[in-house]
Amino acid sequence: MYYKGVYHIFYQYNPYGATFGDMVWGHSISYDLINWTYLNNAIEPSEPYDNKGCYSGSVTILPGEKPLILYTGADDDNKHQVQCLALPRNLSDPYLREWDKYPQNPVMIQPSGVEENNFRDPSTAWQGKDGKWRVLVGAQNGDEGKAILCKSEDFVHWTVDPNPFFATDNTGVCECPDFFPVFINSTSGVDYTSVENQNMRHVLKISYLRRQHDYYFVGKYVSDQENFIPDVKYTGTSSELRMDYGKFYASKSFFDYAKNRRIVWGWVPESDTTQDDIEKGWAGLQTIPRHVWLDKTGKRLIQWPIEELEKLRDKQISITGEKLVPGSTLEVTGITASQADVEVLFELPELEIAEWLDSSEVDPQLLCSEEYASRSGIIGPFGLFALASEDQTEKTAVFFRIYRAPNRYVCLMCSDQSRSSLRKDVDKTTYGTIFDIDPNLKSISLRSLIDRSIIESFGEGGRVCITSRVYPSLAIDKNANLYVFNNGSHSVVISKLYAWSMKKAEFDHE
Repeated sequence: MYYKGVYHIFYQYNPYGATFGDMVWGHSISYDLINWTYLNNAIEPSEPYDNKGCYSGSVTILPGEKPLILYTGADDDNKHQVQCLALPRNLSDPYLREWDKYPQNPVMIQPSGVEENNFRDPSTAWQGKDGKWRVLVGAQNGDEGKAILCKSEDFVHWTVDPNPFFATDNTGVCECPDFFPVFINSTSGVDYTSVENQNMRHVLKISYLRRQHDYYFVGKYVSDQENFIPDVKYTGTSSELRMDYGKFYASKSFFDYAKNRRIVWGWVPESDTTQDDIEKGWAGLQTIPRHVWLDKTGKRLIQWPIEELEKLRDKQISITGEKLVPGSTLEVTGITASQADVEVLFELPELEIAEWLDSSEVDPQLLCSEEYASRSGIIGPFGLFALASEDQTEKTAVFFRIYRAPNRYVCLMCSDQSRSSLRKDVDKTTYGTIFDIDPNLKSISLRSLIDRSIIESFGEGGRVCITSRVYPSLAIDKNANLYVFNNGSHSVVISKLYAWSMKKAEFDHE
């Protein structure tokens, strides 16, 4: 959140080790969303209703700049999850260092039709036309996942709407629901409490625990009926819209009053072993904060790294007008490839020559396998080899491949970790998705943020995002390399490529 000139992040944190358990609310502050100062924990287990842990929740800033925390508490046997309220002790402190739990906690208990140990993660609240506050809480009943709507006049006494705000079959619990408005034809953000109008749509994001991915639905919010109507219903197929098609979960957005934008970021867990986590003393990280808005079609989100990230850019190199003939690889030299920001625009041949694919009959992740990525197509695969060893025995391929499909053209975007490390004890799942492209498309862009063990990639201006965790044993520090490649049977041209070495962000303790 943004409060009195300061950005705050609250996060799930185990102060006693690099494994899950004993969860508290860690708290850090920043003036630029890039460099951070760690403060004391905001909330810790202390009461019967949260002795087992203070789990996820959200902050809502009430009129008069009064921030309140709603969080999930779990009791001693972890069989009961309830929603609890915390208030800042000193509103004049821009760092909000101290928080007090509401004496009459909990303020919400699970309603009928909800499992008592699957009722969690209250969203940021919004205020309706009637002045009442509304919050979504993730829930489950059997195989059905739900987002439960709760309402209150005073933020203390809450009632539960008997009808689920959103429900899906065969998904299990809907974790970390996030509900927010977006403007049509604008990159500006919208506050939760803004009045509804015709230039606005709404987004519901759900983190499905069983799938470990964040899905989102764009649609219409009919506030008078407490009803959200998504454009497309959940089907459980690869065609679903996701915040990120890689390693990315439990994302959370907030409205940035300072720059009138909506920002989202997500948790990225590890892909190596628990023993590795214990030895290095930490596990999990947050993505670079992303500016998020609705694309021109009004059907999907655009995500792009916040502009403040450019403060970390150091030495720059550029490549323009370089043709990549079939089977070619070009090294990007002159930067620190283990910590880099690279943007490349590829000029494409005529799309009519693309090979045929019925995207409704394929699994994008299977298409993105190493065997397929190295096989020559017509337009692609082409893209980047990131965190690559000099001989390319280690490399993570982030690439595109263009196809003709029934009545349209589509692009396959992949992040292939299958050769990311010589280590055998790490997860090397390959990620990918297929998305529609303009039939008149002449070029396509790729941006990748590379930082030692994480690669965040943004395709086609942020229409598609894929985050990967990789653990190379050779391609580390000065031994990491970056290449541009084309394995298609037709040439593509590097219209322009800009790459920067990236400085380290600063982290300190108060």
